[in-house]
Amino acid sequence: MNIGIDATTWCNNRGFGRFTREVLTALFRLDSHHHFTLFVDQPLHGIGQYKNVTVVQVKTSRPTTEAAVADSSRSPFDMLRMYWAVSRCSLDMMFFPAVYSWFPVPRKLPTMLTVLDAIAEHYPELIFPGWRSRLFWAIKMKLAIWSSDRILTISDAAKNEIVQYIGVRPELIDVTSAAPNPLFQRTKDQVEISSARKRANLPPDVPFFIYVGGLAPHKNLHGLLDGFERALDEGHLSNMHLALVGDFKGAGFFSNYESLYARVQASKKLYSRVHFSGFVSDADLVALYSASLAAAMPSYSEGFGLPAVEAMACGAPVLSSDRGALPEVVGDAGVYFDPFSKASISKAMVEMAENVELRSRLVANAVNRARGYTWERAARLAMTYLENMKNGYT
Repeated sequence: MNIGIDATTWCNNRGFGRFTREVLTALFRLDSHHHFTLFVDQPLHGIGQYKNVTVVQVKTSRPTTEAAVADSSRSPFDMLRMYWAVSRCSLDMMFFPAVYSWFPVPRKLPTMLTVLDAIAEHYPELIFPGWRSRLFWAIKMKLAIWSSDRILTISDAAKNEIVQYIGVRPELIDVTSAAPNPLFQRTKDQVEISSARKRANLPPDVPFFIYVGGLAPHKNLHGLLDGFERALDEGHLSNMHLALVGDFKGAGFFSNYESLYARVQASKKLYSRVHFSGFVSDADLVALYSASLAAAMPSYSEGFGLPAVEAMACGAPVLSSDRGALPEVVGDAGVYFDPFSKASISKAMVEMAENVELRSRLVANAVNRARGYTWERAARLAMTYLENMKNGYT
């Protein structure tokens, strides 16, 4: 088969960009005898090594990574240019690794669309800054779903939410997964850890919890601060710090960094303990995960929760919300809490910090569980679904 792929999100640094890069790279490496035609709107680097890949670069007014974000919209003419590029190629099917960058393709072309979660439909007020972006998203999602033959997602929990909040029939949804990059392995190199701490604005030697991801409302970071502050008020976590790792501006998506920063600055308890690290490299993430007491995932919902398995691969257990896909992904490697309860978050943080025996067990569980997630497995599942779509589902 010649499989057309929208790769315009390849350069994005958020979760859907990482999913695109990782799952496509793993697909190219499979011994599948298929060819892949990638449609992009900016140059891709490192693709030339794959002989089964052709890249078609389309000239657009703005790259999708700049236009398809919460506070902007894509040009209809750019989407039309992508349509014509696809229509001129002889393809057997079309695969979109991210619904964010969807554009229309010829209706006769079988299409698989990836929808990583239904958070925008479940919590629209936490995702979009205004009605305009919410309306555009809703229209794009309806058109994308309507024009696709199959939907791909990355967890059973995400599938259930897509059914509930988007209205897709469950028999049309296939489930693969995500995985940590092999780079994510536990390190004990103190020089690397010390350097990473410094770059992340963390004091040397202090114990810390780490959060990695967008600083967006649905990530519930104010709730995490609520729990942390309550634990401090009750005399716990006396020497604990918290690192918030993520792009301050949100890469064009809804961010509440300013309110988080203002809150920390105004609190005598939090001011010296909560550190905004900004965006950090994967190499630094490995060091920070390895040195942390646990990774915090306080979200109201996650389609998968990739930072959780990256942390687990580095030996960090997870302080985990009990919502969305997190219980499914984290399993026996975490301490769970109700993200809507300050008391529940506080109790989980104290338990993780003070129950040494429990944490030791969770560390071992984390490493073992993370081994079960690989991009090769995710790619093989995706390829099976693509082949099934070509051969016809029964």
